[in-house]
Amino acid sequence: MTLQRTGGLAALTCAATYLVGFALLVTVLAPLGYGTNAIDAEAVVAFIGERASLLIGWNSTIYIVNALALAVLVVALHDRLKTDAPAWAEVTRAFGLIWAALVLGAGMIANVAVERAATLGATDPAGAAELWEVLHAVELGLGGGNEIAGGVWILCVSIAGRTLGHLARGIGIVAGAAGLATLVPALGDTAGAVFGLGAIAWFVASAVALLRAR
Repeated sequence: MTLQRTGGLAALTCAATYLVGFALLVTVLAPLGYGTNAIDAEAVVAFIGERASLLIGWNSTIYIVNALALAVLVVALHDRLKTDAPAWAEVTRAFGLIWAALVLGAGMIANVAVERAATLGATDPAGAAELWEVLHAVELGLGGGNEIAGGVWILCVSIAGRTLGHLARGIGIVAGAAGLATLVPALGDTAGAVFGLGAIAWFVASAVALLRAR
């Protein structure tokens, strides 16, 4: 299998992890306030006490699996861009690998937060909630609560990536701009949702372009 086709499958994997993440976020995790500034740490700790494996599975999907697939996609897109835009190709690879590393780190911290909260919650629920809240803030800082790195990467690839086609470029510019907009606190939740949905469409469009490559 060629690198381009592998990159296409990696892009579809990234899209799938986002879809799984959204599905659980708006159903099972919505009552806990996940994805908002009103998240209830004590409710999360209680949830962890009953369904820790579900939360670890969710974190592993949206962060760890996504990051590993993302790294493959970054390399594949770099390989595709380097002929027509070698300088931009290097820029996109740098930003893309930085994003993949941040996402992977956020996932590992998120899972450690669940494990530590599960252990401490049995004897000290209040302390577990406080510890989880601190680790969750670190998780969000790395990438779960802002999309700066992802927005920059998708924007750069979309600007430079004429070979990806007009559809992927247009979606990528919108998604990338939304990612950068998460820097503004007042726009954080809305911009994050637009980025997530736009990224799904962009991953799929990029996958089509890569899988069709000769």
